[in-house]
Amino acid sequence: MAIKRSIRTPIQNRVVETGNLAFVGGVVADDTTQGMGPQTQNILGKIEGYLGEVGLDRKAIVAAQIFVTDLKLKKEMDAVWTGFFGEEMPTRATVGVADLGGPLIEIVVTASR
Repeated sequence: MAIKRSIRTPIQNRVVETGNLAFVGGVVADDTTQGMGPQTQNILGKIEGYLGEVGLDRKAIVAAQIFVTDLKLKKEMDAVWTGFFGEEMPTRATVGVADLGGPLIEIVVTASR
């Protein structure tokens, strides 16, 4: 199966495609001084942009892994999440972690063609 790598950064490719799947590596917010809601909104927008560069959109996202430093802020993340996806939400795992090096949240997604 062919592998296509897109959107190269110094440490990773933002999107890796194989078969009908596209994997978007961990994405954090540009401004980590903002709260959970704005960071989540920024991340989801960035993910949508990355997927757009390979011909996909938010409706193609089938699974997500979310890492948060404070599960007490999960409701803020959930509000943005449901507003972004509406009724067509992907599966999701949300995991509390001790530290992300500044961000409150990091999101990884898998999309399907």
